[in-house]
Amino acid sequence: MNRFGEKVRKLREDNNLLLRHLAAKLDVDAAQLSKIERGERRAKREQVIMLAEIFKVEKEELLSLWLAAKVYDVLKNEDIAPQALKVAEKEIDYLKKNKRNVK
Repeated sequence: MNRFGEKVRKLREDNNLLLRHLAAKLDVDAAQLSKIERGERRAKREQVIMLAEIFKVEKEELLSLWLAAKVYDVLKNEDIAPQALKVAEKEIDYLKKNKRNVK
């Protein structure tokens, strides 16, 4: 699963940007960016936000794909991954609800 890397590559190609040019904008080596596109390396959060700005796309879209890839890496070999995701979702909802009540 590498929807984030695929999205970055598509955006780069759709904008006619060479790998080395986008890498320079992100201040990374072209080999590193290539690995990010192939899913062999994770981008940093700051880089994801920079990519959204460069390509003028919603940062939430790219951050969602980026986070999903991180979650996938943790859970991909777990038989109870769907259960764990449900528990995590409930915990997130609980924390958001309580955070609003504190304000």
